[in-house]
Amino acid sequence: MVTTLFFMWGFITSLNDILIPHFKEVFGLDYKQAFLIQLVFFMSYFFFSLPSGKLIDAVGYKKAMVAGLFTMGIGALVFLPAASVPSYPLFLVALVILAGGMTILQVSANPYVTILGPEKTASSRLNLAQAFNSLGTTIGPKLGGMVILSAAPIAAAVWSRMSLAEQHAYRIQQASSVKTPYLVLALALMVLGVAIALVKLPQISSVEQRAAAGNDSIWRHTHLILGAIGIFAYVGAEVSIGSFLVNYFVEPNIGNMSQVAASGLVSFYWGGAMVGRFIGSALQQKIAPNKILGVAAIVAAILVAASMLTFGHVAIWTIIAVGLFNSIMFPTIFSLGVEGLGPLTGDGSGLLVAGIVGGAVIPEIQAYLADKIGIHHAFFLPILCYVYIMYYGFVGSQKKQAVHAAA
Repeated sequence: MVTTLFFMWGFITSLNDILIPHFKEVFGLDYKQAFLIQLVFFMSYFFFSLPSGKLIDAVGYKKAMVAGLFTMGIGALVFLPAASVPSYPLFLVALVILAGGMTILQVSANPYVTILGPEKTASSRLNLAQAFNSLGTTIGPKLGGMVILSAAPIAAAVWSRMSLAEQHAYRIQQASSVKTPYLVLALALMVLGVAIALVKLPQISSVEQRAAAGNDSIWRHTHLILGAIGIFAYVGAEVSIGSFLVNYFVEPNIGNMSQVAASGLVSFYWGGAMVGRFIGSALQQKIAPNKILGVAAIVAAILVAASMLTFGHVAIWTIIAVGLFNSIMFPTIFSLGVEGLGPLTGDGSGLLVAGIVGGAVIPEIQAYLADKIGIHHAFFLPILCYVYIMYYGFVGSQKKQAVHAAA
């Protein structure tokens, strides 16, 4: 049941990669404006994450999951009036609500999976659950591209000859392509919320009794704080790459293809993450998760650099291959970060999920760079993120027992 949640938020998050080129064309935006989609979506994680941890303390993991699903459903429904106007700011409001619900879901479901079994295999277990998140991100761009990007963009010369009324009618027509998929998503989320409410999930008293933490604090756990920075770097890098792929592949010197064809290739990027998580789940039964994390970060940085230095098919497939090595990063950083927190697990999860704000900050910086120096050269930013993740894997994830002492 909980794994189903991972699939849903993966599917919905990956649709942002389709909304960016779609709204860029519909509303005549530059990259920086179009990437407000990722900015408001992932900034919501920052604002809602710590309150979500407090919600878990108050009502427990199960009720928090249900609340997250219904909040997401409301956010998806707001897409309908936003498309009818059409209004880019209202779409952004819908994304904030959607992301708010998803934050509650992430803060509750991720740690819940890690504590449903032995601590030694927590990282392997979370990688397995996150593989279904990646299944959602693999299917999302393909279906989203087929439904949302089905109409060919209008030529600039044709647009300039249209009257204001014709331009408005065109925007309504193009924006309406999001109505059906988001209505279906809203209904699915609410049905899933009812299902989770009705099913009996085990309570885990060792982490649900906040009072047992005594005077301990999440700020005394260095591996947790450095892990939150690691989540910031990872999500920033992953989203920066994924969000630019459609526009990157359309570039004449890279893929020179249509947006629909490019959106199909994006599925390979997220599909690599799915395959990698299944592989990572098995490997982490045998090899220390932190070592696998460090090596994956090194390879990801090399692949991004290779794409920056090449063109055509080589540039396409090296950047797509990054998804395979991205795969184990989030679940591994997360499980290393909450390891040993006990009753502080809910609050620690909130801090880690706050790091997802990297998906707002880093893509927006990369969008600014893309406007200034072009998409191809702007990819140096994710490389810096992978360098930090390498550090966290080999050094920063090691727990320092001294910081655990109670005041």
